[in-house]
Amino acid sequence: MHRNDPFLILSFIDCLDITNNEGQSRLFIRPISSLYSAFTFTGLISPQHKGTNMTAREAVFPFGRQALYERNRYSPAIKSNGFLFVSGQVGSHEDGSPEHDLKAQVRLAFKNLNAVLAAAGCTFEDVVDVTLFVVDPESNLDAIWSILPEYWGEAPYPTLTGIGVTWLYGFKFEIKVIARLP
Repeated sequence: MHRNDPFLILSFIDCLDITNNEGQSRLFIRPISSLYSAFTFTGLISPQHKGTNMTAREAVFPFGRQALYERNRYSPAIKSNGFLFVSGQVGSHEDGSPEHDLKAQVRLAFKNLNAVLAAAGCTFEDVVDVTLFVVDPESNLDAIWSILPEYWGEAPYPTLTGIGVTWLYGFKFEIKVIARLP
């Protein structure tokens, strides 16, 4: 690894910057998934972030939806260390109720995602990592996949992980992303 090479970013909930006696920084990250809680990712701090407060974070709220997030006690996105970590977005209306048609639900999820990205000064072009959660992927993935090009943009595309799930609180689709801050 060269000193200025970027390093792999994983979805995480906590990180710690430790500098040893020789001035070398190490980044320790706890993965977000409890399935991987036994593992820790460590990587070199990129030089542009050396000396920054690795635990500093700022919540981002899109216009008109703060009450929904406060009611459910989570942030739609957090700015930290040059990245935007966006909570899973579903095809919900302002009151939190689901859109019932799958394709309309996917479009509304992207609309909600784009509102969060815009509140942080980002667009989908800034997205570097995507995680999709899909209820019954065998039945729903083709319909979802037909909608993605409307929002995806041009290559290079972000990394993508798709996860089949059994329940999403009345929704069939959820998208969670990590974006670089401009």
